[in-house]
Order: sequence, then C-alpha cells, then structure tokens
Amino acid sequence: MEVKQNNKETKGEFVAFFDGKQAGLMTYSWAGSDKFIIDHTEVEPAYNGKGVGKEMVYKAVEFARDNNLKIIPLCPFAKAMFQKNEEIRDVL
Repeated sequence: MEVKQNNKETKGEFVAFFDGKQAGLMTYSWAGSDKFIIDHTEVEPAYNGKGVGKEMVYKAVEFARDNNLKIIPLCPFAKAMFQKNEEIRDVL
C-alpha cells in the first residue's frame, strides 16, 4: 500500500493506493500554520478491513511529527484511532 499526500494552501488530502488503485481518502484543513484538522476519512468498500484508514492516519502523524505540527481529529474514525493508539497522541 502506498499513501500519497497532496497539500494545498488551506487544505489537503492523504490518498491510499492498493496495487495502483485508489483505496482510501482522508482530507484535512489547515487551522493556522501549525495545526491541521482531519475532517473526513473514507475507504473504498473493497478495501475495508485492510488497514487503509489506519495507514492514512499514521501517514498524517508522520507528516505532523516531521513538520512540528499538531492534529485536531474531528473525523470520528481519526478520533477513534487516537483514542486506541497511545503512541500517536504526541501530535494532539
């Protein structure tokens, strides 16, 4: 699985690909210059249960750590991921 990031001035997205096909999408909006809000996560039905959503959240965490940013998880899926995985809460 590969996760690509498209970052724009006010928002961006992480797109997951499985064998070259889009498997998931997670969108975010910037909240100032040092925080971003994960506002939506979707996984194509054919890829449910394959960890696609989790990979996108972990890619967002990696991006936040690399750039000294904080994440506000408003999307219910992302929020649940942060509640379940203590090791990624340093970016909250």
